[in-house]
Amino acid sequence: MKAYVFPGQGSQFSGMGKDLYENNAQARALFDKANEILGFEITKVMFEGTDEELKQTNVTQPAIFLHSVILASTVADFAPEMVAGHSLGEFSALVAAGALLFDDALRLVAQRAAAMQRACELTPSTMAAVLGLDDEKIEQICASVEGEVVVAANFNCPGQVVISGSHEGVRLAGEKLKEAGAKRVLPLPVGGAFHSPLMEPAREELAAAIENTQFTEPRCPIYQNVNAQAATDVATIKANLISQLTAPVRWTQSVKNMVADGATEFVECGPGKVLQGLVKKIAPEAATAAV
Repeated sequence: MKAYVFPGQGSQFSGMGKDLYENNAQARALFDKANEILGFEITKVMFEGTDEELKQTNVTQPAIFLHSVILASTVADFAPEMVAGHSLGEFSALVAAGALLFDDALRLVAQRAAAMQRACELTPSTMAAVLGLDDEKIEQICASVEGEVVVAANFNCPGQVVISGSHEGVRLAGEKLKEAGAKRVLPLPVGGAFHSPLMEPAREELAAAIENTQFTEPRCPIYQNVNAQAATDVATIKANLISQLTAPVRWTQSVKNMVADGATEFVECGPGKVLQGLVKKIAPEAATAAV
């Protein structure tokens, strides 16, 4: 079985989507529509922007979403048997599976980015990648930090977990994690503590927008970040999508569950090759490819 997977924040690059725009009329029409919906020329930033401009959350999230979804729309006989997306990529996956319309999803992604940006400004916070320590140990150490917010936020693959929280919380946890044997603790160049309790204001804001958006039953199961389980029920999908902002991304378990349910090939659809690399570490027996 073929599974399509969609990347999240961090996979952007200058020039992303330019070849699609120039060589495919259908893609061009969708990019032009996106400029109208967003109210600014995101294509200009995607095709010509600096890394610094592309790194702004209100640009990054819609840019990656657009690249992923428009790329999927150009695949002949696109018929995924299961889908998943990493964080923001979950919105791309929902469009690819037919659960959300392009216009509605783009509006939600823009609202999500703006809400997350505001939450970051409310409480300065950060994230760091922890390499070479097992998941349970990382969770225990984060829980042992008192008086500060710090949690395991992204379970990316065995030996690679991202922690998220206040600057002091991440610093204190980082020291303890190194003492416990972590090979490295690398601060990430992000604007805030995504997938942590500090995103609660954004979660509340996005919840209302999701509740007011029309979803339909997807044509194949989507494995959602919050619980790594397959979902096709609209109410379940919405609830999981709302919880996603403050809950960890369970990518390792999602890929394992997809393999257990019959996935033999993972096709990454979007900028970069991050997810192919993670899948190879989680399920070396599975084939990986890009659109």
